[in-house]
This record gives sequence, structure tokens and C-alpha cells, in this order.
Amino acid sequence: MAREEERRAAPKSAHSIVIQGRERITVAGVLDVDSFNETEIQLVTDLGLVTIVGEQMHISRLNLEDGQMIVEGLFVALEYSDEDVKRRGSLFSRLFG
Repeated sequence: MAREEERRAAPKSAHSIVIQGRERITVAGVLDVDSFNETEIQLVTDLGLVTIVGEQMHISRLNLEDGQMIVEGLFVALEYSDEDVKRRGSLFSRLFG
């Protein structure tokens, strides 16, 4: 648990989202991936929960140490949420933890 808190407290790249032609999204400031499938991806960022909705989406690059992520597919919507993210653990910690 202390390692996760350290990771969240560590400075990462400033939060940004770049959308290229509705087919590629580059996100900086990613702390964790909460869930993903071909139609929805939920990210925990340093500015809150971000939900990306689309079709045939796949994560082509993910580096949580640097807070960087690239998603490709056909994007329909992107939404920020300020809700408190209370989880039983991240997707990756549930898979590999």
C-alpha cells in the first residue's frame, strides 16, 4: 500500500490529453487504469477519473511510471469525473498484485 501512495505522490508529467483525428489519444498524467475494454476505458489521472468511450479501442502504449498512455481506435466521447475513486485495487494490481 505504501508503494501505491508513493507512486501517486511522485511528480509525473503534467496532465494533458491530445486527440489526433478521433483515432489516437495521448494522455499524460495517468496514475492508473481502472478498467478497459474495446468500448470504454477508465483512467485515474492526477486531475480525476477520465472515461474514454469509443469503438475498437486498444491501448498501444502504457507507462505508469511516466504517467503516459496512448490509445487508438474510433473515439466517441471523453468525460472527466471528480468522483472519489474508491476501488478494491487497480485493474493491474488485481491482475498482477
